[in-house]
Amino acid sequence: MSGASRAGPMLGLIGLALFLMPPGEAQTQAAQTQAAQTQAAQTQTTQPVLPPLPYRNPALTPQARAADLLARMTLAEKIGQMTQAERGAIRDTADIAAYGLGSLLSGGGSAPTSNTPAGWADMTDQFQKAALSTRLGIPLLYGSDAVHGHNNLLGAVLYPHNIGLGATRDPALVARIARATAEDMAATGANWTFSPCLCVVRDVRWGRSYESFGERPDLVARMSSAVGGYQGQPGSRGRVLATAKHFLGDGGTTYASSATEDYLLDQGDTRLSEAQLRAWHLPPFQAAIQAGVGSVMVSFSSWNGVKMHAQKYLITDVLKGELGFGGFVVSDWAGVDQIAPDHALAVRTAINAGIDMVMVPGDYRRFVQTLTGEVQAGRVPMTRIDDAASRILTQKFRFGLFERPLADRSFAAGAGSAAHRALARQAVQESLVLLKNDGVLPISGSVKRILITGSSADDLGRQLGGWSVTWQGRGGRTTSGTTILEGIKARAGSGVKVDHLETATAGQARGYDLGVVVVGETPYAEGKGDTDDLNLNTADAQAIRTVCKAVKCLVIVVSGRPLLLTGELPGIGALVASWLPGTEGGAGVADAIFGQAKFTGRLPVTWPRNNDQLPVGRPKDAGTPLFPYGFGLDH
Repeated sequence: MSGASRAGPMLGLIGLALFLMPPGEAQTQAAQTQAAQTQAAQTQTTQPVLPPLPYRNPALTPQARAADLLARMTLAEKIGQMTQAERGAIRDTADIAAYGLGSLLSGGGSAPTSNTPAGWADMTDQFQKAALSTRLGIPLLYGSDAVHGHNNLLGAVLYPHNIGLGATRDPALVARIARATAEDMAATGANWTFSPCLCVVRDVRWGRSYESFGERPDLVARMSSAVGGYQGQPGSRGRVLATAKHFLGDGGTTYASSATEDYLLDQGDTRLSEAQLRAWHLPPFQAAIQAGVGSVMVSFSSWNGVKMHAQKYLITDVLKGELGFGGFVVSDWAGVDQIAPDHALAVRTAINAGIDMVMVPGDYRRFVQTLTGEVQAGRVPMTRIDDAASRILTQKFRFGLFERPLADRSFAAGAGSAAHRALARQAVQESLVLLKNDGVLPISGSVKRILITGSSADDLGRQLGGWSVTWQGRGGRTTSGTTILEGIKARAGSGVKVDHLETATAGQARGYDLGVVVVGETPYAEGKGDTDDLNLNTADAQAIRTVCKAVKCLVIVVSGRPLLLTGELPGIGALVASWLPGTEGGAGVADAIFGQAKFTGRLPVTWPRNNDQLPVGRPKDAGTPLFPYGFGLDH
């Protein structure tokens, strides 16, 4: 409460006293009161106004503010900043302040009970207020895997997954999608996205293939434009911290299955020389660093048998030293624990290797206690702790968290908005790759009866894939959007009869002007999608053979990677790869097949003829692929 606000009641009492005094005394007292007020005013105006503490001064650089704050922190507060816990693991909100946690996250599918922008904002604001209640008032970074839109938020627009965006060859579009995603995140108080994934996928049997922009480093490097979209311009609203992941080589792991070894692709081993690792997998991270990315996430995978979370040479010497990365390095989900069964050994190895923030994500109390013990025992040097905490604090200052720690609810109207849906629809249009067309497309005005069938024709969840409302994704109407069936019906108009059968016989297909068979994969994420066989499932292959033999047909493949349909190809009239097109997939696909948008997409990965041609780069005796990298027709 200010001095001016206290003066009002006091002056009222003085005035009443003067009114009750005799006239002479009143005049004398009035003069004395006036003199006292003048002296008080002069004293008040000459008292110095203390400047804010340097770390509270937004006019200083983020580095200067971080240095000042670091000097005021205890060991416990520094280690707290290095700790990231999953929201569901927080035993008591008071623990955020008690342990001085630097970050929380929502894992895949982790959301508040009220999964709305307001529900998210209420939750994250509560967490932030707990963090701000500490003696230094350091705000939280709140992370989420917003990898194709704010995909944990129910009702948010979900864009094509990265493999489809790679097909667009449009870095500016990727940046616009990242910007729209950042605004949705800002509305919910999530200020850190674990995106973009800059892996270079070399074997599409890998279950995370759809998270890659493609099989070549130059293409993936160009799509690091997402970093600028997420992070925006200094001082602007709606900025979120971006993460380049997964460092390094997760898209190049070796698949092997024999009597002596069995390596799956996800979290596997990248068996390459250093020269090969640098040539194929490092360029996208170099591009992201040049774009100013604020964080880098380490991969679950290994390099020649050593876990990346323990790779001091690559993390400290190459990433931070050679490449000059000035942000902070975060582990993947409990990735530190994979280094060794001895928790203390795993923690000190990871921190000494150069990991700055540890995604615990569960028992944060144990992690804090363990790292504290390692520092006190001299096994983790204090210089390493100071470096890690400084890097984290610098990014918090850089992104204005101390000035704007709470959710920016002014962006809430954008989530699921018409503008975001229009952007997603454009992305679908540009991502589609026309692989074959024997006069089927665009669908002409003479087509009056269309039969639509196939497992993915009317399944929104299949269009979304993994990392969509839930971690692994699931089939069905999981959020708001348009299926391919719905998109075709809307675009065809009332003059065209569009029928849908989940399965169709040849007799049912005859009599239609066009059969549309929509096939694909069921949703998956991470290791759940690893496979050694990319053939279409039996039902989808049979649907193509049945319908395409009976009527002129269009086949649309909804998948996170190429699927083998070499045997079915001769009977197909037109073939379109739609990848995982997201919530606006139905509208975007319909635009292209009816000729309202041009097919401009080009394959971001090689489409193999058979399983023997996997991974990319097999010897020439494996034969030519069904469709080479970069292939795509126009119509």
